[in-house]
Amino acid sequence: MTPKIVEIEIEDLAFDGKSVGRLDGKVVFCNGGLPGELVLAEIVKSKPRYCQAKVKEIVRKSDLRIAPRCAHFDICGGCTWQDLSYEQQLHYKKDQVLQCIARIGKLESVVVHDVVGSPDQYAYRNKMEFSFNVTEEGGFTLGLHERGRWDSIFDLDHCHLTSPVCNELVAWMREFVRAHDLTVYDVARHDGYMRFLVMREGQNTGQLLVNVVTNYGEFPFSDELVKGLTERFEQVVTIVHNQNGQKSNIATGEIENVLYGPGYVEEKLGRFVFRIRANSFFQTNSRQAERLYEIGFDVLKPTGNERLLDLYCGTGSIGILASERVQSVIGVELVADAVAAARENAAANGVTNAVFYEGDVKDLLNRLANDDTKFEAVIVDPPRAGLHPKALKRMLELAPSRLLYISCNPATFARDAGELVSAGYRLDEVRPVDMFPHTMHIELVGLLYRQ
Repeated sequence: MTPKIVEIEIEDLAFDGKSVGRLDGKVVFCNGGLPGELVLAEIVKSKPRYCQAKVKEIVRKSDLRIAPRCAHFDICGGCTWQDLSYEQQLHYKKDQVLQCIARIGKLESVVVHDVVGSPDQYAYRNKMEFSFNVTEEGGFTLGLHERGRWDSIFDLDHCHLTSPVCNELVAWMREFVRAHDLTVYDVARHDGYMRFLVMREGQNTGQLLVNVVTNYGEFPFSDELVKGLTERFEQVVTIVHNQNGQKSNIATGEIENVLYGPGYVEEKLGRFVFRIRANSFFQTNSRQAERLYEIGFDVLKPTGNERLLDLYCGTGSIGILASERVQSVIGVELVADAVAAARENAAANGVTNAVFYEGDVKDLLNRLANDDTKFEAVIVDPPRAGLHPKALKRMLELAPSRLLYISCNPATFARDAGELVSAGYRLDEVRPVDMFPHTMHIELVGLLYRQ
């Protein structure tokens, strides 16, 4: 069948980074193009209310378009908006928050502040995952996914979202694998050894963790790996080997061995030092994370007497930072390794008024509601899916006077905020914070208080 190529005027940018136009009165979501551009696009999916299309050619360029810094921009799936000026990125991210609150949350009179831009627009990521894959010619690649492709990895020359040392380390590892004739994992056949190279870097400490993720089996050249990395890169303080034999293509391990160093890097947020291990969750933009949390505390305005409940606490960064501003903190997280890290970080910082529990948030809220336990303030920082309906119901039964909601997904935030407002809470303002320049992602902070 001959592809249907149509001419579309791009009008807007959607929440997921796609551009938006119209065809015969129907909304068309495109994988390229900027507002004000005229494009030729191929319709790849047609639904009753909308279409999806691939941009094939830009007939008329937008005045908003700039030259992307990255040579890989046209194929890489990491950045979607590097061809849009940063000021315009912030403009459209704010607009997305506004639309979500109005259309999904059905909330009026909520003030959405201008987006707090990242102090670092490049080299801001403290964690990067690079993938191995075989090529049809019998070689291999080490780099990032091609846009929209789970099974295609291009050889990375330079990523501008990470530091120069991480880029140099990718090139070094590529040569190490080639020199030692190590097999590379084939994502289609599920065989081969080398799977991922993951780096975690303390932006405020300069420390670097190298995590090599492979198929099952001890690393055959671990001594050579440690010697080569530590001699070449003085920033490397620890090297970890994770084994993952599962078909799911994720850069974590079932078996972890520390090949060198303590098994973690340290990062500073405020006066606190956090130990980050290979598989720990930690905000990816350290410097902006400090601003995110400070904005949250500024909105919450703790008096020092609160009992604070920290839900979806991860490795405890929010709760630990809040510990010096409140009477006590209880953190809850489902992932056992994250809870262990939170406890470790609290102990390492001498924090004695914060305790962390492993468990499902909705179950703990149910228990607290039955015990008639009260908290003056609750902080939630849920995953992209937002609050589980049962967790939201239990939250309402707990009835905290103030609920600080930190979200990485304006759509699910708006949904949950709408439910909370309907149940008697009030939301006056939202403060968006850009943690991920050149992508469509946006975080935000909102305080809901019981009327």
